[in-house]
Amino acid sequence: METFDLLKRLTETPGPSGNEAAVAAVVEELWRPLVDETAIDRVGSLAATKRGAGPEPRPTILLAAHQDELGLMVTRIVDQHGQGFLRLTNLGGVDRRHLLGQTAVVHGREALTGVLGGLPDSLLPEKARGQAYSYDNLVLDVGLPTERLRELVSVGDFVSFRQPLRRLHNGRVTGKALDNRASLAAVTICLERLQGRRHTWDVVAVATVQEETAYIGAYTSGYAHQPDVAVAIDVAHAKGPGANDSELSELGGGPLLGMGAEIHPAVYNALRDAAKALEMSVGVEPNATGRGTDAYALQTARAGIPTGLMLIPLRYMHTMVETADLNDIERAGRLLAELIARLDDTFLPDLREELMRPDKRKDDSQ
Repeated sequence: METFDLLKRLTETPGPSGNEAAVAAVVEELWRPLVDETAIDRVGSLAATKRGAGPEPRPTILLAAHQDELGLMVTRIVDQHGQGFLRLTNLGGVDRRHLLGQTAVVHGREALTGVLGGLPDSLLPEKARGQAYSYDNLVLDVGLPTERLRELVSVGDFVSFRQPLRRLHNGRVTGKALDNRASLAAVTICLERLQGRRHTWDVVAVATVQEETAYIGAYTSGYAHQPDVAVAIDVAHAKGPGANDSELSELGGGPLLGMGAEIHPAVYNALRDAAKALEMSVGVEPNATGRGTDAYALQTARAGIPTGLMLIPLRYMHTMVETADLNDIERAGRLLAELIARLDDTFLPDLREELMRPDKRKDDSQ
C-alpha cells in the first residue's frame, strides 16, 4: 500500500487513549497477512508475531508503537433552553489552545459529529478574554435538543477529532493522530520489507494502548512477551516556527535514535550500525531523564528489557494539524527491518560487554 494511503487509513480511524478497539481492528487487518499470528490482549494491545528462521528457542525482538491518540471525554450534558451541549475533559495532553472551532465526533450510542464552540471573545468575562478556552467554557455542539442528546450520549463517552489527512508540498502530510500512527505505519513498512528478508530472531510487533495516559500497553506487553530486546517507535519535536533549537531535527532529515537513561547502549549501537549499512542519515535525540515514550515502560518490565528508541520528526505535536514527512516514515520502516535482519547469535552475549564500553555510544559523525 502506498504510504500516504496507509497513513490516511490509520490516522482517520478513531482511537483515543483507553478506546483503541477501532484502530486495533484496522492494524490487525494490515498486519495479519505479514505475520504468523495476531492476538489482542486483555487491555487492548495488538501483538503480531513473525517467526524467525533460526533454531528454537529463538531470541525475540519486540517493536512497540502506541496506537492511541489524544481525545476528549464527556463530563456533563448541559441544557440551554431545550438545546443540549456537551462539556468535556481531555484524554492525554491535548493542547486546548487548538480546540475552538474543531470538528469532533462523540462516540455514544451513535457516532455524532459536532463542533467545538464557545462564547465569542467579546462576550467572555474580561479576565478570560484573549486566553485559550478552558473546558469550563468550551462545548461540543452536535445540534440536538437536550432530551434526544441524553438518549444518545452518556457521561464518559469518548470524543475523537474529525480531521482528514492532507497532502502538503514536498512529501509532507498533515492531520490528526500522526502521534503515533506515523510509527504504526513505519512498523507496517518494516513487516512488509521483512517478507523479502531472512531474519533469525522472532519479531513481535505490538500496537500498544494508553501510552498518552499511562503506558499501560507497554508495561503489560513487555511483561507478557518477555522479549530479549525491545525498540519503541514514537515521534519527536521537529524544527518549525519558534522551535528552532539546534538539537531539534528537520522534517525529511530521517529518523532519530533516542539516547539517555532508558536506552541500552547495545540497542542504540545496533540501530546506528543498521543505519550505516543502509547509508541512511539519522539524528540523535538526547534525553537524560527518560520517560515520555513506551521505552520507559519496556525497559522496566519484569527483570528489565534492553530497549532502544526510534523517533520520527513531527511538527505541531498534540494538535489536529500534526505534520510529518513521508520519507521519514518510510526510512524508519526500512531501518527497523535492517536492524532485525542483522540480529544474530552474537548479539545477546555482547549486551553486557556493551554496557562496559559507554564510549561506543558516541555517534561517529559527531
